[in-house]
Amino acid sequence: MIINGEKLNFKELRFIDYIQEKNLKIEFIALELNGEIVPRDEFENLVFREDDKAEIVSFVGGG
Repeated sequence: MIINGEKLNFKELRFIDYIQEKNLKIEFIALELNGEIVPRDEFENLVFREDDKAEIVSFVGGG
Protein backbone atom coordinates (compact mmCIF):
# COMPACT_ATOMS: atom_id res chain seq x y z
CA MET A 1 0.00 0.00 0.00
CA ILE A 2 1.02 3.58 -0.52
CA ILE A 3 -0.06 6.25 1.96
CA ASN A 4 0.84 9.86 1.21
CA GLY A 5 3.52 8.66 -1.18
CA GLU A 6 5.11 6.29 1.34
CA LYS A 7 5.27 2.58 0.44
CA LEU A 8 4.21 0.41 3.40
CA ASN A 9 4.65 -3.36 3.43
CA PHE A 10 1.49 -4.62 5.11
CA LYS A 11 -1.15 -7.03 3.83
CA GLU A 12 -3.72 -5.02 5.81
CA LEU A 13 -3.63 -1.98 8.07
CA ARG A 14 -6.52 -0.49 9.99
CA PHE A 15 -7.00 3.19 9.17
CA ILE A 16 -7.66 4.02 12.84
CA ASP A 17 -4.37 2.38 13.87
CA TYR A 18 -2.47 4.33 11.22
CA ILE A 19 -3.82 7.74 12.21
CA GLN A 20 -3.25 7.03 15.90
CA GLU A 21 0.35 6.06 15.17
CA LYS A 22 0.81 9.32 13.25
CA ASN A 23 -0.88 11.33 16.05
CA LEU A 24 -3.54 12.67 13.69
CA LYS A 25 -6.91 13.83 15.01
CA ILE A 26 -9.70 12.06 13.14
CA GLU A 27 -11.94 15.12 13.24
CA PHE A 28 -9.37 17.16 11.29
CA ILE A 29 -8.55 14.82 8.41
CA ALA A 30 -9.89 13.92 4.99
CA LEU A 31 -9.12 10.67 3.20
CA GLU A 32 -8.90 9.82 -0.47
CA LEU A 33 -8.62 6.09 -1.11
CA ASN A 34 -7.96 4.79 -4.61
CA GLY A 35 -9.18 8.05 -6.12
CA GLU A 36 -12.40 8.27 -4.07
CA ILE A 37 -13.16 10.48 -1.07
CA VAL A 38 -14.08 8.31 1.92
CA PRO A 39 -16.99 9.52 4.08
CA ARG A 40 -16.01 10.17 7.68
CA ASP A 41 -18.60 7.66 8.97
CA GLU A 42 -16.61 4.87 7.26
CA PHE A 43 -13.29 5.71 8.97
CA GLU A 44 -13.76 3.49 12.03
CA ASN A 45 -14.14 0.23 10.07
CA LEU A 46 -11.81 1.03 7.19
CA VAL A 47 -8.92 -1.34 6.48
CA PHE A 48 -6.21 -0.53 3.95
CA ARG A 49 -5.28 -3.46 1.69
CA GLU A 50 -1.87 -4.08 0.10
CA ASP A 51 -2.89 -2.68 -3.31
CA ASP A 52 -4.47 0.50 -1.93
CA LYS A 53 -3.25 4.03 -2.57
CA ALA A 54 -4.34 6.62 -0.02
CA GLU A 55 -3.86 10.33 0.56
CA ILE A 56 -4.58 11.70 4.00
CA VAL A 57 -4.94 15.45 4.43
CA SER A 58 -4.83 17.04 7.88
CA PHE A 59 -6.45 20.46 8.34
CA VAL A 60 -4.69 22.98 10.52
CA GLY A 61 -6.36 26.09 11.88
CA GLY A 62 -4.65 29.38 12.26
CA GLY A 63 -5.10 33.08 12.40
